Amino acid sequence: MRVVLLGTGTSQGVPIIGCTCEVCTSTDKKNKRLRCSVLIEMDSGFTFVIDTGPDFRYQMLRAKVKRLDAVLFTHDHKDHTAGMDDVRAFNFLQKKPMDVYATEYVQEALIKSFDYVFSGPNYPGIPQVNLHTISNNPFSVERIKITPIEVWHYKLAVLGFRIGDFTYITDANRIEDKELLKIEGTKVLVINALRKQKHISHFTLDEAIETAKSIGVEQVYFTHISHQMGLHYEVDAGLEKGMNLAYDELEFTL
Repeated sequence: MRVVLLGTGTSQGVPIIGCTCEVCTSTDKKNKRLRCSVLIEMDSGFTFVIDTGPDFRYQMLRAKVKRLDAVLFTHDHKDHTAGMDDVRAFNFLQKKPMDVYATEYVQEALIKSFDYVFSGPNYPGIPQVNLHTISNNPFSVERIKITPIEVWHYKLAVLGFRIGDFTYITDANRIEDKELLKIEGTKVLVINALRKQKHISHFTLDEAIETAKSIGVEQVYFTHISHQMGLHYEVDAGLEKGMNLAYDELEFTL
C-alpha cells in the first residue's frame, strides 16, 4: 500500500490565525500543517482516506487525487469531518455514492452537520453517500481487513485503524492494554503528539514516545502537531532512530 499524510496539524492547523511565533512565521514547508488526514492506496488501486477535515478539498487537489472509493472516520470533531461535503466531486467523477464508514455516534453527528445530505429531497449536486456502521470490531472494505483500535480522547472514544502493517492513531491521550495488543507487529505507526507540555486530551511527545516503545514499532511518525511543539527540524533532530515528526505530504509504501 501507498500511504500519504495529507495533513499533520492540530485542530487549528499551523500556522494559527494571528500568531507570530517562530513556528507560525517559519518559511520551512515542514512547519506548515493542514488538519489531520491520511490517504491510503492499495495495490489494487482501491483508495480511501481516514477523515475529511476542513482542508479536505485542498488536500485532494494538492495530492492530485483522481479516485476515492471510501472514507473512514475516527470521530466526530469538526477538524476531522468538516470537509465531507467535497466528496461530491468524486460522486461526479465516479458516478456513484461515496462509501462512508463510521460508528453510530459519528453518523449521528454527520447527519446533524450535513442534514441536507440525509434529509431529502435529493437536491441536485449534494454529496451522495452510503453510510456503513462500524464498531470496535474488525471489518473488511473490498477484502481489505481493517482493525479498529479504540483510544481515549479525554472522555471521548475515538477509533484508530490498523491496515496490514500500518496503524494510524490520532486524538488520543490514553490507550488501554487490550487495544495496544492490536498494534503489536505494526511496522509503521502514526500517532498523535500535540506538544511537549501536558494536555488534557492529547499525548505529549514524551507520552507518544513511551507508547510507541511499549509496542516495539519499527518506524513511528508523530502527527496532530501544534505550533507549541517547536520548529520541525529542531524537534525531529532530537528524536531517536526510527522516530520522526510527520509532515504534510510525507509518503511511504509498505
